[in-house]
Amino acid sequence: MKKILVLFAFVLGFGVIANAQSKPADFKFESETHDFGKIPMGKPVTYDFKYTNVGEEPLIITKAEASCGCTVPKYTSTPIKKGETGVISVTFNAAAGPSAFSKAVTLTSNAKTPVKVLYIKGETVAASSK
Repeated sequence: MKKILVLFAFVLGFGVIANAQSKPADFKFESETHDFGKIPMGKPVTYDFKYTNVGEEPLIITKAEASCGCTVPKYTSTPIKKGETGVISVTFNAAAGPSAFSKAVTLTSNAKTPVKVLYIKGETVAASSK
């Protein structure tokens, strides 16, 4: 019985040590904020946030939520393996009057930091009529 308990403790200890040494999935973004500058009202603009998985485990994004209905995020839904890249495409459509804007997109994933926030900003101006 003692031998079985010692063997079990050894296997359990080895498993814990091996698991502790692996790096979880993690994002490395080219940029976490994008400034559109001045954009005309009513014309959607899109920016692609590119990232690389710098962790050992596959990176899986489970949700991307925008801070308002005028911002729509789309993301790579397949697992991103170590060293591979993915894209979070954010489209903003300014329907309100001319003003400055700042919007957030919150990502939920299995990364080392499970909640990540990306930002877009800019200023909407009246569309020129020609």
